[in-house]
Amino acid sequence: LMIYRRNQQLAEYQQNEVDFLKDQRKVSRRLFEQTATALVNAIEAKDTYSHGHSIRVAEYSEMLARELNKDDAECRKIYYAALLHDVGKIGIPVRIINKKGKLTKEEFDVIKDHPVLGNQILSGISEYPYLAVGAHYHHERYDGHGYPDGLKGEEIPLASRIVAVADTFSALTMERNYKPRLSYEEAITELRLVAGTQLDKNLVKYFCAIPIRDIEKSMDEVKKQMKKYV
Repeated sequence: LMIYRRNQQLAEYQQNEVDFLKDQRKVSRRLFEQTATALVNAIEAKDTYSHGHSIRVAEYSEMLARELNKDDAECRKIYYAALLHDVGKIGIPVRIINKKGKLTKEEFDVIKDHPVLGNQILSGISEYPYLAVGAHYHHERYDGHGYPDGLKGEEIPLASRIVAVADTFSALTMERNYKPRLSYEEAITELRLVAGTQLDKNLVKYFCAIPIRDIEKSMDEVKKQMKKYV
């Protein structure tokens, strides 16, 4: 009887430990999500011409990751890496970010600092190193002519190559102060034109295989999500 009671107590203790750890993970996840939301709010408040861009890039990146048959955990990592890819713009002067018209070479050189700044900001979140990686390399080009490090091909981390495709598609389909938005079909055509040079050709192929109706459906989710980023 004493052994039975002791085993019961041990089982209850172990279950309590499991429940406590589950609760702690939930708290940590909520804190992470709230921190990510706060950072996106900061970007959105500064870059008035790209409102909603971060959440769109996150949605497109996750869709592409699922097209590549990544598991739920990997898709979640890619989603948040994409959501925070532009966080470095917090350190770029507003007059440059919101300038109407073409940037000068000097101004563009300042803009090119934002991946490095993003890496510096996010590298402090040591438990999620993929965030800093996504921010640092999302403007690298597949042909090696990108920035900040001039990486080429598969030297560029996969998550960053995914974000680059999503980032380009989002930029093409959003109204900007210097250009009209393209339709989804027109943007798909543009992606194919830069496949193998600016973007990973294989990833472009997978992204272009996503039905337009699924992309449109994802934008309905974006509208819901954007209520958090105001």
